Amino acid sequence: MPSIDTNVLVRWLVRDEADQARSVDRLLDDAVSEPLFVPLTVLLETEWVLRSRYRFDRGSIATTLDMLLSTTELEFQQEPAIEQAIWLFKQPASPDFADCLHVGLCRHAGREPLLTFDARAAKLSGAALVR
Repeated sequence: MPSIDTNVLVRWLVRDEADQARSVDRLLDDAVSEPLFVPLTVLLETEWVLRSRYRFDRGSIATTLDMLLSTTELEFQQEPAIEQAIWLFKQPASPDFADCLHVGLCRHAGREPLLTFDARAAKLSGAALVR
């Protein structure tokens, strides 16, 4: 099963390079029988690019990540942990997506809490502040 990089995923989402976006469309059309694999690191970097480069707000990022997970042509590494991270990310006053993903991964590994010096991240269910 082929995998895709952040730049491929971002081109498809933001469509700012028409030729590359069409190339991704063709990849996805071909992925009906064999989904493209998306590593966690690619998803994490995609969130960062959408936020920092394209100035997506939290709500738009959450909606985009939800849409990605429902795309049948894509298969995500640790999808249950990603679903948990998106749910945490949507909560009021939640920390950034990376912290939510860390907690989601720890939860699905049965290794909670995530110990952190980050007071905001420590407010997440599944995290604890180191004192």
